[in-house]
Amino acid sequence: MVTITLAVSAELKQDMEKFPEMNWSAVARAAIQQKINDLKFLKEFKKDSELTEEDAVRMGREVSIALGKRLLQLKKKEAAK
Repeated sequence: MVTITLAVSAELKQDMEKFPEMNWSAVARAAIQQKINDLKFLKEFKKDSELTEEDAVRMGREVSIALGKRLLQLKKKEAAK
C-alpha cells in the first residue's frame, strides 16, 4: 500500500479529533473509492451518448426552470390553504 498526504482545514482537523475512535484513513479510502466508482460509471454511461456538453447544460437549465416553476406553484397552493 502507498501513502498519500491529505490537507484539511484546521477546523476539520479539530472536528476529526472529536472522534478518535474513527479510522479516518479508512474513511478517506472509502470516499476516494466511491468517487472513482462514480466517475467510472459516468464514463461508461456517456461513452455512446451523442449529447454534447452544451446540450447537457441547456437541458439542465430547462429542468431547473421547470422545477422552479413547479415549486412556486406548490408554494402558492400551500399558502392558499
